[in-house]
Amino acid sequence: MTRQVVLDTETTGLDPQQGHRIIEIGCVELVNRKLTGNVFHQYINPEREIDQGAIEVHGITNESLVDKPKFDAVADDFLEYVKGAELIIHNAPFDVGFLNHEFKRLKGHADGVIETHCGVIDTLKMARKMHPGQKNDLDSLCRRYSVDNTQRTLHGALLDAEILADVYLLMTGGQTGLFEDGRPGDRGVATEQIRRLSADRSPLPVVMPTAEELAAHQKWVDDLESKGDGDSLWSQIESN
Repeated sequence: MTRQVVLDTETTGLDPQQGHRIIEIGCVELVNRKLTGNVFHQYINPEREIDQGAIEVHGITNESLVDKPKFDAVADDFLEYVKGAELIIHNAPFDVGFLNHEFKRLKGHADGVIETHCGVIDTLKMARKMHPGQKNDLDSLCRRYSVDNTQRTLHGALLDAEILADVYLLMTGGQTGLFEDGRPGDRGVATEQIRRLSADRSPLPVVMPTAEELAAHQKWVDDLESKGDGDSLWSQIESN
């Protein structure tokens, strides 16, 4: 089983070394490249003022966080949720840096908590390799991969994590059709918005060949090999 967690955070500012803090964490879970519906979403009281520039980006105000828990109250639940998973983050150094800084403030946690418990994939780094010389922010990737981000008038950790999950699956050749037409240079581009599959859907039926069909196939392979030079590729595959 491959478990991945797509993660995003919102913060009071840009630099944790200047005392800025996390105010929202949003995560969605992928198991074997399927969204499971298991999410982690938490607003956090940062115990400090939010920069006006940050408010203009995410729209989260100081007043709205007064009654929210502090990071130390949610740290264990968050770490339990992500532990052992492969994290998928857009511009990972930013979010990982903030998360590690928050854990470092707590007793009993050393540097590099996130990397100790999780693998990390940076989709921004990935996108820059796939699309050099192009804009690779999340909104640009949504346009490139035809992912609907019309609800994204402001940044929000959970919404951005959900959108990034769609983008990541398309970037890595996920739930796209084999014969869809893409734009030149855009690998895996879908012509329609990605369709999310329910994790509890019924399994696909497995149809086994009949004895007559197996015999007919073997005759076809034997005829093919009698006209060639030894074993065919079919025989090699079946022997494995």
